[in-house]
Amino acid sequence: MSSWGKQVKISIFGESHGPAIGCIVEGLPAGEAIDLDAVQAQMARRAPGQDSASTPRKEADAPQVLSGLLNGITIGAPLCAVIQNTNTHSSDYSNLLAVPRPGHSDYPAWVKYHGYNDIRGGGHFSGRLTAPLVFAGAVCRQILERKGVVLGAHALSVGTVSDSPLNPEPAALAALSTAYFPVLEAEKKDAMYREIETARAAQDSIGGVIECGIAGVPAGLGGEGMFGGVESVFSSILFGIPACKGVEFGAGFGAAKLHGSENNDPYYYDAEGHVKTRTNNAGGILGGITTGMPIVFRTAFKPTPSIAKDQQSVDLTTKENTVLAVRGRHDPCIVPRAVPVVESAAALALMNLPGILNGTAEV
Repeated sequence: MSSWGKQVKISIFGESHGPAIGCIVEGLPAGEAIDLDAVQAQMARRAPGQDSASTPRKEADAPQVLSGLLNGITIGAPLCAVIQNTNTHSSDYSNLLAVPRPGHSDYPAWVKYHGYNDIRGGGHFSGRLTAPLVFAGAVCRQILERKGVVLGAHALSVGTVSDSPLNPEPAALAALSTAYFPVLEAEKKDAMYREIETARAAQDSIGGVIECGIAGVPAGLGGEGMFGGVESVFSSILFGIPACKGVEFGAGFGAAKLHGSENNDPYYYDAEGHVKTRTNNAGGILGGITTGMPIVFRTAFKPTPSIAKDQQSVDLTTKENTVLAVRGRHDPCIVPRAVPVVESAAALALMNLPGILNGTAEV
C-alpha cells in the first residue's frame, strides 16, 4: 500500500534512485487557492544537503504539477505532482545486493519481494519518498490555515539533548512551521548540532524526538467508531514515515506514572464562554474525539541505519556471516529534515477528519 486516506487520499509513487518520485492527491475541495511558492518553501525545509546534519546529496525538490490546478486554484480533480531525482549515486549500493544493512528494510524486503526489491537508496522504503508527502501536506496546510487551523513542530530532542516542551499557541506554531531545524531554545540547537557531529565523526548516527502542536481544531471531530478515532488516523500516517518508531499524544507514556487526579484535565468556561481545560494531558483528544484544546503529539525517530562504521551482517549469496561498512551519502540524524514531514503528515490526517472544513475553527 502506497496510498492512504479516505476523505483526502494520497498515493505516493517512485523510488529513491528512479527517474522521479511524486504523488496523486484526491478529494481536495475545489476553489482553493494554492500558493506554490509557499509549497516550495516547505519542500526546501525537507530538502537534502542543507548542512552537516543532513546527507550531502543535493536535490532541488521542485515539484512539477501535472494536474488538479488551474491558475493556482484547485479544480476538484486529482492533484498530481512529480519531483525529479537528479543526483543519484547508485553504485554506492552495489555491495548491498547480497549483504543487507542492519536496521534497514533490506533483508525483510529481499524475502518479501524474492530478491527483486530496488536496493538503491532503499528504493521505495527510502526517506526520499517523504518529499511528495511534504508537497501534499503543504497544499493541505494552506486550506486548513484558512479555516483557522495552525500547526507547527520542533525538534524536542536529539540524542541526550532536549528542547523545552511546546507551547501550542498559534503564533508560536506559525513561527516554527517556516524554519529549518526549529527549536524553542536557540542554544539547544547548537548542542544538538554537536551531538550530531559527534555521531557523524564516529561514522555513526543518532535519533531524536519531534513534537508537534495543532491549534484551532474544534471540539467534536473524529471518533468514527472504535477504530476511527483521531489518534488512529494520525498514527496510521505518522508510522508511514520511514524511521518513525513511536507516537504518543498529550502526556503519552508519562501518563502511566500519574494518578487519575493528576492526569485528568479539569474543565472551565473561558471569558468567551468556551469550554476549555486547565491542563492538556489528553493532548486535545478524548475517546478518539477532539476536545477543542490543541492537539499535541510526539514522534520518535530511530538513528539512520546506514552508517560507515563496521557492522555484522550476512552474505545472502554465500550464506556466510560477514562485516558491512555502508558507503554513500546519508543523514547522520534525520530529525531536522523530518520536522516538516511530521507537520505534513499531520495536515493530511486533519483533512481526513470528517467536518474539519465545514466551518471556521475556534482558536
